Amino acid sequence: MLLRTGPFDRLSWPAGTWSQPASIPMDAYRADGELVLCFDLPGLTRDAIELDVQHTVLTVKAERRPPVTDENARTLVTERVLGVFSRQVVLGEGFDTGRTAATYDNGVLTVRIPLAGQSPTRRIPISGGES
Repeated sequence: MLLRTGPFDRLSWPAGTWSQPASIPMDAYRADGELVLCFDLPGLTRDAIELDVQHTVLTVKAERRPPVTDENARTLVTERVLGVFSRQVVLGEGFDTGRTAATYDNGVLTVRIPLAGQSPTRRIPISGGES
C-alpha cells in the first residue's frame, strides 16, 4: 500500500493543455560564439518534443502523457506533472537560426544557435550638396 505523507501532499502543480501550456524551465548562456539554451524535460522521449524556429522566435513544445494505459489500472499516487509544456524565446537579429542544432540527453534539451557574423562598422561617404 502506498501512503502519501509530507508537506507537499496538497500541493497543486500546474498542468498544461494545448490551448494553455505550462512553462518549461530554461537556462541560457553565451559561449564560444553561440547562444546555448537548456530546457528541463525529464521523463520524455525525444519524439515527444517539438522544436521550431521561425524568423526570430524559437518554440519548444512537449507533452507528457499518463504512463498507465490500462483502463483497469487504479492510480494510487499522481505527483508527476502531466500535460503540455511550451516555451518561446524571442531571439535578436544577430543569430544564425539556419544553423541551429539540438541534443536531448538525460532529460535536458540543449539548443545551440550560432551568432551571425556581423559586418564591421564603416564610415559611409555622403555625396551631394556643399562641403
